[in-house]
Amino acid sequence: MKQFIDFIPLLLFFIVFKLEPRDIELAGHVISFGGIFSATAILVISSVLVYGSLFLAHRRLEKSQWITLVGCLFFGGLTLAFHSETFLKWKAPVVNWLFALGFAGSHFIGEQPLIKRVMGHAVSLPDRIWTRLNIAWIVFFLFLGTSNLFVAFNFPSIWVDFKVFGSLGMTVLFLIGQGIFLSRYMQDTPVNPNKE
Repeated sequence: MKQFIDFIPLLLFFIVFKLEPRDIELAGHVISFGGIFSATAILVISSVLVYGSLFLAHRRLEKSQWITLVGCLFFGGLTLAFHSETFLKWKAPVVNWLFALGFAGSHFIGEQPLIKRVMGHAVSLPDRIWTRLNIAWIVFFLFLGTSNLFVAFNFPSIWVDFKVFGSLGMTVLFLIGQGIFLSRYMQDTPVNPNKE
C-alpha cells in the first residue's frame, strides 16, 4: 500500500503531462492545463498533499519520503519559477544519487548497513551478505540516477515515459533479482511437533 501511495504524485504528473495543453477558465482566471509545467505544479501539490497526509496520520515520514518530498519541492519549484524543465530533469538523478549516498554512508556511519536496518527485522543473513546486498543497492541507485539523466538530456521526447515506466520497470526487475538472490539464504523454520 505504501508503495502505491508514494506513486500517486508521479502518476498524476504523468497523466497531466500527457494531456494536450489547453486553457481553462477558473474563477475569472485563465489557467493553462496539460504539458510539463502544469504537470510539475500537480506533482508539487499532490506531493505536499500525499506526504502531508501521511505525516498527519503517522506523525512521521520515512527518510526516503522526506528526500523525495524535498527533491520534488526544490526541483519542481525551480522548474516553475524559471519556467525551465531542465531543473525537473535533474530531480530523479539527484534523488537516486542521494539514496545511493545514504546506502554508501551506512558502511561508515552506524553499526550496520542501511539495507540491514530496513530489512533486518524480516530476514536473518550473515553480515557479508548484508554488505553485498547494500552494495547492490548503491550500484542500483547510481545506475538508476545515471540512466534517468542520460535519457532526460539525450532522448527528451521519451523522458517522462522513461521516468515513470522505465524506472519502475528497472526497480521491479532489481527487486525480483534481489528476491532470487535472497531465496538461497531463506530457510523454513523447523516446526517442533511437541510444541502446542
